[in-house]
Amino acid sequence: MNVKVSSPEDVARACASAMWAEDDASKGLGMEIVEIGPGFASLAMNVRPDMVNGQRIAHGGFIFTLADSAFAFACNSHNDRVVAAQGQITFIKPGKLGDRLVAKAREVTRGGRSGIYDVRVTAGDTVIAEFRGHSRVIPGNWLPAQDQ
Repeated sequence: MNVKVSSPEDVARACASAMWAEDDASKGLGMEIVEIGPGFASLAMNVRPDMVNGQRIAHGGFIFTLADSAFAFACNSHNDRVVAAQGQITFIKPGKLGDRLVAKAREVTRGGRSGIYDVRVTAGDTVIAEFRGHSRVIPGNWLPAQDQ
C-alpha cells in the first residue's frame, strides 16, 4: 500500500482493504463491506438457497460467520493483527431465504492484547442475532510503517 493514512478512519479503511484482499471466506459467501471505522464494521450478506437448513431458514452457521466477519473487521481496524479468542451468539429470530442480513460490530473495550466486541445481526428492522466476540492481538500489522 502506497497511500499515507493520517486519521483513525483512514487507518481503519486501509486495514479493511488489506484484510479484504485476503479474505476468501467472506468474499466466497457473498459478503460485502458496508461501513468501516475505528472499532466499527458493518458487513452484509444475502441468504442464498445454499444457506438454508432443513427448516428452510438461514443456517445458524452462516449467521455466525457473518457476525464473526464483522467482528474481525472491527477488531482489525486499528492496524494490529487480531484474531478471535472466543465468540458466542444468541439466535433471536430466524433469517429467511432472500433476506439481506446486516451485521454491525462495535468495540466495547480494548486494552493490552484483548478486546470485546458486540455484533447485532438484522434482517431489515428485525434483530435476528446478537454476538459477542473476544479478541486477541497477535504479532504484526496490516499497514507498513511508512503508510501510517
